[in-house]
Amino acid sequence: MRIPAADLGLMAQHLATHEGVIHQFKQDYMIVQNPSLKKVLHTSITVMRSHVRAMLALIDPNQPGPMHLPDLHEQQMSFGPVTLTEEEKKIALKARSTSKSMANNNFSSALMMKKANARQTHIEMALQQSKLQGMYDSIIQQAGGEFTPKATSKEQLLTVQNYLHVLNE
Repeated sequence: MRIPAADLGLMAQHLATHEGVIHQFKQDYMIVQNPSLKKVLHTSITVMRSHVRAMLALIDPNQPGPMHLPDLHEQQMSFGPVTLTEEEKKIALKARSTSKSMANNNFSSALMMKKANARQTHIEMALQQSKLQGMYDSIIQQAGGEFTPKATSKEQLLTVQNYLHVLNE
């Protein structure tokens, strides 16, 4: 099946990015000792390879039909107490940021794609990257690796009151 040149260009960019990210995740995997982080890194590598397979199939003019991604079998999102070294914490933060960036990129690209199957596949890729981001987030939170400030109840109520009128617009 032939695809629009715009779709080919977007996927060629994605393939180059995937090549570099897979390489980095493989290096990080070799450094990491924490089993939870190691498992999510391995899942990320596996998912990204499936994304490469999907894009190559979408690009291949000899592929006859629609392309579907394998399901991402989500791991247990609660990892219990997790202890990360400083290096592992940095790797987890970087991997989470990478997953977030790739989810954004896949979704934005999907909106620009002309072929319906390529568009749908990239939306699915974005959702999988978002799930991976959540897995890294869970590990980081369990390890106490991030501080997120909370708004006060007063600030939240003031915001609600300020925008209640929008319901009547």
